[in-house]
Amino acid sequence: MEEKATRLRLFETETHGGRAAYRLHAVTVAAGVLMLLYYRATRVPAAGEGRAAWLGMLAAELWYAAYWAVTQSVRWSPVRRRPFKDRLAARHGERLPCVDIFVCTADPYSEPPSLVVSTILSLMAYNYPPEKLSVYLSDDGGSILTFYGMWEASLFAKHWLPFCKRYNIEPRSPAAYFSQSDGHQELCTPKEWTLIKDMFDEMTERIDTAVMSGKVPEEIKARHKGFHEWNQEITSKNHQPIVQILIDGKDQNAVDNEGNALPTLVYMAREKRPQHHHNFKAGAMNALIRVSSVISNSPIIMNVDCDMYSNNKDAVRDALCFFLDEETGHKIGFVQYPQNYNNLSKNNIYGNSLHVINEVEMGGMDSLGGPLYIGTGCFHRREILCGRKFTKDYQEDWNAGIKDKLQESIDETEEKAKSLATCTYEHGTQWGDEIGVKYGCAVEDVITGLAIHCRGWESVYNNPEKPAFMGVGPTTLAQTLLQHKRWSEGNFSIFLSRYNVFLFGHGKTKLRHQMGYHIYGLWAPNSLATLYYVIIPSLALLKGTPLFPEITSPWIAPFVYVFCVKNMYSLYEAVSSGDTLKGWWNGQRMWLVKRMTSYLFGVLDNLRKLLGLSKMTFVVSPKVSDEDESKRYDQEIMGFGSSEPEYVIIATIALLNLVCLLGGLSKVMKGGWNVHLDALFPQLILCGMVVITSIPFYEAMFLRKDKGRIPFQVTLASIGFVMLALLAAMV
Repeated sequence: MEEKATRLRLFETETHGGRAAYRLHAVTVAAGVLMLLYYRATRVPAAGEGRAAWLGMLAAELWYAAYWAVTQSVRWSPVRRRPFKDRLAARHGERLPCVDIFVCTADPYSEPPSLVVSTILSLMAYNYPPEKLSVYLSDDGGSILTFYGMWEASLFAKHWLPFCKRYNIEPRSPAAYFSQSDGHQELCTPKEWTLIKDMFDEMTERIDTAVMSGKVPEEIKARHKGFHEWNQEITSKNHQPIVQILIDGKDQNAVDNEGNALPTLVYMAREKRPQHHHNFKAGAMNALIRVSSVISNSPIIMNVDCDMYSNNKDAVRDALCFFLDEETGHKIGFVQYPQNYNNLSKNNIYGNSLHVINEVEMGGMDSLGGPLYIGTGCFHRREILCGRKFTKDYQEDWNAGIKDKLQESIDETEEKAKSLATCTYEHGTQWGDEIGVKYGCAVEDVITGLAIHCRGWESVYNNPEKPAFMGVGPTTLAQTLLQHKRWSEGNFSIFLSRYNVFLFGHGKTKLRHQMGYHIYGLWAPNSLATLYYVIIPSLALLKGTPLFPEITSPWIAPFVYVFCVKNMYSLYEAVSSGDTLKGWWNGQRMWLVKRMTSYLFGVLDNLRKLLGLSKMTFVVSPKVSDEDESKRYDQEIMGFGSSEPEYVIIATIALLNLVCLLGGLSKVMKGGWNVHLDALFPQLILCGMVVITSIPFYEAMFLRKDKGRIPFQVTLASIGFVMLALLAAMV
């Protein structure tokens, strides 16, 4: 039996079912697309009869066809991985590699320390030998408030970790666990549950009080030497390197209240000076790689966002099933988990679920060479983050980090680590280029993962039934649009750079793998075709200029077929991935909104950078909302409330289509067109669908009185733009 267990794989790969039916669907849609493009190319009207608008429609449809073809690369043969922790335990027992866990935060007000603390505690509580775990927090805000939260976490961990392991509870984020009702009834006595909860609530209140007041009480500062790193002159953008080992896991006295070892816990704030560019999150990650090398130097590095708590106590062991597999483990450079949110509204009001990406697209990438690195929930080999290329004879030293690296005192180790976190350490080195996380892009994680793939490594996507990580998704429209602007802008910048996957990955990765990367790289330019499609056909409808085949013509069939079948399959994908029917509809609305706004600004910002008119910036997405915003989100009412330029675009498109639809219908009733209704009926349908999709926008402009309505000045500006568009169309 033991010999048989040795031969068994530590994971298996399963192919998604229904691929034959899907491929038939894809072939028929492709045929329909070719037919409508043929019609469009061979029926160009004469000059003065809408030729320019017709050619624009041809260009938009060519773009849609090309982008659709790109998206098929990951849908042809997606796979699912299934790790076997029992086999890992039978084969290796507790002789497992050490793991360093990196968490990054940047601002104690956008990312409250109490939220960060719950994430840190959930990571410290993994079902894994604690002496082999080291948790690091990079604080790019250099805030004494965040350090105070970490100090409080180091004390509460002595009670929280044994409580988690004694009752095998999940999730191990105290904030998430205690938010569940009646969790104590099945797992422990009400008295003990209440005791731990009260301790957590009191700790959270102390942290939140310090954040609100902006200072840490003097009596607290006297309890740890780390507080003396801060003085009146320190700011978030101007301070010395700070490294504090709050728990030394190698110290025999570092135990919880039951005498069990605790994981190592380290706080780091790399040096910041106004005259030195700090390279945002990528710079923080590289500083963590160096600092951890003199403290724990584990062969596996996991990184997670500060709002993505561990939801599965066995996520580390699951990831190791891939790295330690005797047959293919040596090829795997990183293991990526999906990004899931625990605060989604029932019907996904802002389209933030990522269900189709997680369930379909990432699994499809996995079948082609591996998913992209998304910057959170990922386990890397330390060696590959340091630039190692894949070779068939490479053997990992899984014992790295096990030997005691803290021969010197903690103070000496901290001083050595500080020297690796200075502003000037990277000058004249390959850090940010050939070594570490790459610089020069808003989505540094994607190009870092791409470089790893191009060095010959594969990656694996593990999407367990119980999500490994849960985070905080955007709860306002503004947060959603900001997040997607950053994602689309960053991914499009890759497309325009030397890291364009078709060029950078040529001869190193499969063509379909390259296409999979570009699903996200081409998000931004989708905005141009979308804006054309929601503006020009509506204006042409008002003028009586047909841009589609007559409804009685056989040529309308491919248009109708492609539209209906593509949307029906989109609905099937969404519902089978976990969305509701209404959630899918909300997702379609947000797909339209993001393309008209976030993705458009992603294109414009990239053009400005190419022209040297702006530089790369990074805006931290807020993880908190005010009470009114939270209430509207829970009620699934879209919130606006400010005069953002994105809202002007949304309102303008909505009003334009409403005016064109009403104008078109009035001409139908009056017989005011010189062409048959059959010729303009498709445009009536298209315009009508935009209007139906925009109903929440009309409500926010004209019916709602709450703070989340669209401001009057936005509505007024939109009316002005609509009038200008109508005047221009009639010229």
